[in-house]
Amino acid sequence: MIDKNQYIYGTHAVVEALQAAKDIDKILLSKTMSDDTASMVIELARQLRIPVQRVPVAKIDRITRRNHQGIVALLSAVTYYRVEDIVPQLFDNGDNPLLVVLDGVTDVRNFGAVARTCECAGVNAIVIPDRESVSVNADAVKTSAGALNHLPVCREHNLAGAVRYLRDSGFMVVGSSDKATVPYTTPSYTGPVAIVLGAEDVGISPDIMRLCDTQVMIPEFGHINSLNVSVAGGIMIYEVVRQRLNDNQSVV
Repeated sequence: MIDKNQYIYGTHAVVEALQAAKDIDKILLSKTMSDDTASMVIELARQLRIPVQRVPVAKIDRITRRNHQGIVALLSAVTYYRVEDIVPQLFDNGDNPLLVVLDGVTDVRNFGAVARTCECAGVNAIVIPDRESVSVNADAVKTSAGALNHLPVCREHNLAGAVRYLRDSGFMVVGSSDKATVPYTTPSYTGPVAIVLGAEDVGISPDIMRLCDTQVMIPEFGHINSLNVSVAGGIMIYEVVRQRLNDNQSVV
């Protein structure tokens, strides 16, 4: 059950929240809502890059039985950023950036575990798509042991465009895949790096994989050949840390 402090319901309240640019994770609209009202909400949400889902009214009823008028806005537990806002600031600060891109990771526990490792290792930001991705809600913050209170999360409408921007900005984009043949320890990670991790069931999507400068694999010697994405992420992240420390770089 979603806590009542994690959502706003009713047309007037949601429209006010959109106009005030509140941190909203996504909006659920009943499929039976009038076209005029739905179009207004969808347009306001589009301007703020907030995803909108048309759902059966029963789904909204499961969130609240109050007079929701067919609309609920689920609030984000963090403020979302854009890659284009974060990256120039990192370079201006003289940082050697390390970003983690999560392509299709939907499990809140995995996301929280990745975020926890990122914060401990000095990762500068996590990048996620606005659809088919985990919601950064109170459960995610709790699972991350509070790491998401300190780690910027960039939510992108066009994840491929964001990855392309990272490449154009001088990042080496590294995709972790069990189908790759290059060991994860082979590339040099001493410059700006973006590590891409995919969903456990399907991995990195083909569109994003094509944008990776290199694809690497973590050797597996057991029978199941299926590292948890948070474990794989931890291995990759700390290989970057190890190389940078050996290169006498400050990690953070």
